[in-house]
Amino acid sequence: MSNNIKNKKKNYKEVEELLSFYYEEVKGEEFYRYIFPNNQDEGKMTGDYSKPNAIYLYKDPKDEGTERKLRRRIMLNDTWEEDYREFVENNPMTLCSGLAYRGRVNRLEYAQQMNALVFDLDAVGKNELMNLFSRIGKKPGLRTLPQPTFIVMSGTGLHIYYVFEKPIDLYPNIKLQMKQLKYDLTFKMWEYKATSQEKQIQYQSINQGFRMVGSKNDKYDLPVIAFKTGDRVTLDYINSYADEEKNRVDIKKRFRPTQYSLKEAEEKFPEWYERVIVKGDKRAKRWDIKRDLYDWW
Repeated sequence: MSNNIKNKKKNYKEVEELLSFYYEEVKGEEFYRYIFPNNQDEGKMTGDYSKPNAIYLYKDPKDEGTERKLRRRIMLNDTWEEDYREFVENNPMTLCSGLAYRGRVNRLEYAQQMNALVFDLDAVGKNELMNLFSRIGKKPGLRTLPQPTFIVMSGTGLHIYYVFEKPIDLYPNIKLQMKQLKYDLTFKMWEYKATSQEKQIQYQSINQGFRMVGSKNDKYDLPVIAFKTGDRVTLDYINSYADEEKNRVDIKKRFRPTQYSLKEAEEKFPEWYERVIVKGDKRAKRWDIKRDLYDWW
């Protein structure tokens, strides 16, 4: 989609010069420590569902010629320096979202916390970047945007990171609300001929993985680099920029109103009904979820 930019390396250089004029570059190892300060240490992986970690994907040269495309790895605090150099730095394909997961799988159903809300803005040249600069950090209004924590360059596009002061717990209904908030702000951020040379807006999941800082964009053989553009943010701050109030996240609404009566629940989920309602056993029974996710009945 970024073929609208003809000379990609020239464009990359111009955008890099503009960003570096205003902001300081941040190296990849430090970048992820900032976003995920609470990753566990190796050896403390106990299966405790209250201790989520970042998970990233990377290309391993050993898989060349096989059907395996990427490997999955948990980002651990005490081994991160070594792991970053071995698995991420200069790697042609690495991906990481802004979420932390319980267990070892980076699917949305296992996402427990959002450390950063991340947006993709494709086909950005220096003119589009200047237009973006004119919109970020202004008071909430038409086409204005919150001040991002980081702006990351990846090929011909940008990744816009909003890192939360405190990670957002991803209860079922919070995931849905976060999706709505992200869609709202994506529409504001992505304006054809203003902030992007690409007409088609790309709406993405909150679980979307992004090329990792310090790796290489294998499409164009260009490094993925990050710039510190602001501070950590609060959810209230991000919410204030949503155009429609219905797209703002209400952290008090953790669950959608149940669609089942207790009678219907007894018929549809007899094992759960017997254990939780009849016997009053609200122990999580090896479910890797927060306690109040299970207690909400």
